[in-house]
Amino acid sequence: MTNQKDNDAMKVKEGDKPFDFEYQDSKGAKFKLSNLLRQKKIVIYFYPKDFTPGCTIEAEEFTKDHALFEQQGIEIIGISPDSNDSHTKFREKMNIPYMLASDPNNEISKGYGVYGLKKFMGKEYYGVTRSTFLVDRSGRIFKIFASVKPKGHSKEVLEFFKDQ
Repeated sequence: MTNQKDNDAMKVKEGDKPFDFEYQDSKGAKFKLSNLLRQKKIVIYFYPKDFTPGCTIEAEEFTKDHALFEQQGIEIIGISPDSNDSHTKFREKMNIPYMLASDPNNEISKGYGVYGLKKFMGKEYYGVTRSTFLVDRSGRIFKIFASVKPKGHSKEVLEFFKDQ
């Protein structure tokens, strides 16, 4: 198990290139983040679990605003520890038009520094902290949202891209 000190050492910061990862679409075609860099602006958002209340709100809002992101040439990628099968079901039920990346071993979330010790109702456990990373056309992270509140987050992200 990774301790928080190790997690902080691997955490990307504003101005850094994003930690590269592979993901697949609902048909199983594989993609790499590095192939998108310098071609599009990118939203990389981490969430704890498919079908949970906060994650559903966040997915609904990014889905509702998806056309606005597309108009600005912005790609959205959601990441959670769920399996590709779970992501496919979540995408279908929620009509999610963007990619969801599976991170079952938390390698991606550790690379971004969003996996660590959490507390909920007095219990401690390891998990993903809801966080969002915005990548500009130069291929650098220009904004990091830590401990995101799902309601209204999609609009907040769109606002930050206005000047990019």
